[in-house]
Amino acid sequence: MKVAIIGTRGYPYVYGGFETFVKELGERLVKKDVEVHVYCQANLFKEKPAMVNGIKLHYIPTVETKSLNQIIHSFLSIIHATFSRCDIILVVNLAAGPMGWIPKITGKKTMINVDGLEWLRPKWKGLGAAYFRFAARLATKLYDLIITDADAMREVYLKEFKQESIVIAYGAPPFKKADPSLLNRFNIIPDEYYLIVGRLIPDNNADLIIKAYLDSASEKKLVVVGDVPYRDKYAEDLKKLAGEKVHFIGYVRDSDELMALYQNCFCYIHGHKYGGTNPAMLKAMSNNCAILALNTSFNREMLTNGKFGLLFEESTGSIQENMKNLEKDELLIKQLRSTVSSGLTDKYNWDCVTAAYQNAMIEAMIELHNSKSKK
Repeated sequence: MKVAIIGTRGYPYVYGGFETFVKELGERLVKKDVEVHVYCQANLFKEKPAMVNGIKLHYIPTVETKSLNQIIHSFLSIIHATFSRCDIILVVNLAAGPMGWIPKITGKKTMINVDGLEWLRPKWKGLGAAYFRFAARLATKLYDLIITDADAMREVYLKEFKQESIVIAYGAPPFKKADPSLLNRFNIIPDEYYLIVGRLIPDNNADLIIKAYLDSASEKKLVVVGDVPYRDKYAEDLKKLAGEKVHFIGYVRDSDELMALYQNCFCYIHGHKYGGTNPAMLKAMSNNCAILALNTSFNREMLTNGKFGLLFEESTGSIQENMKNLEKDELLIKQLRSTVSSGLTDKYNWDCVTAAYQNAMIEAMIELHNSKSKK
C-alpha cells in the first residue's frame, strides 16, 4: 500500500500541528510496511534528501504568500501524486477541498482531514472566508472519505453540509519529565507564570487573555509561546504589550524547553476558538497542567465538560474570576494537575490514531481492488 500525504509544510520540518501529525503518523505507518510519500514545500528545505526515516519525500515549489501558499502547493502536489504510483492520497488541508476531483482521473482513493472551521477564522475575511466554506462543501462531495478530529467537528459537518465523517482524533505526546532549570533562559520561576501556547492570530484570543491578565490583580507573570511566520498587524500590536509582566518568547523549537514551560506553569490558558482537537492543549494535558480553556464545544469535548479543566466565557471578567479562584484555592490547582492526564483516553494515543488511519486506508484499498475487479 502506497500513501501520499499532502497539505503540510513537509517532513521532518516540525512547525505546527499537522507537521507533527505527519511525523507521528508517517513514521508509524512505515513500521507497518506502508510506503509513505510526503509532499514538502521546497522553499523550506535547504537540503532535500529523497528519504528520511523510511518516508519518501517530494519537494514541490509554491509562492511565499499567506493567502496562496498552501493552495498552490496542494494543487501541484495533488497533480504529481495523481500520476504517481500511490494508491491513496491523504490531504490534510481544507484549502485543497475543490481539488478532490483530480485524483479521480487515475482512479486514486482520496481522504481529507478537514481540520478546523477555517471559514470562521477572522484572518480569512471576505473572499478568503467564502473560499474556505466553498472548499469545505466541495470536499464533502469530491473526496471518498471525510475525516474529522473531534465529535463536535463531526456534528458541524453533519449540520452544515449534511455529510457524515469518521472521527479520528490527534495524538498526545507521552509525559517526559523536563529539567526545571531550562526555564532559566526565559528568566521565569516555576509556578509563578500563566502560559499561552499558540499562533498569534485573533481566534486564539491572546489579546483577550492578555487584557484580562493586565487588568487583574495577579502578581504572576504571563508567558506567551508562539508567533506567526509572516508580518501581521495583529501579532505586532500584541507584542507591544510586552513588558515586565508579559513575556513573548516566540517559537520554542526545543521540545525539552517547551515541556519544561508546560510542566512548571501555574496554569495553562487556552483561548483557541475554531479548531477541533487541539495539539497545544493535548500537550498541556499530558504535562499535568492546570487548564483554563475557552468554553467551546471542542474544548468541552477535550476536557470532558469541565471534568479535567476549568472553562471560561469569552470575556475579560470571566477570565479574571477564574484566575482569582485559582490563585486563592491551592487544593483546586492540585486537583486539576493530578487528574488532567486521565482525560487522555485511547483516542488521543498516537498508536490508536495510526491504527484508525491504517484501517481506513485498508478499507479504501479493498474498495479500489473491488472496483478494478468489476472492470
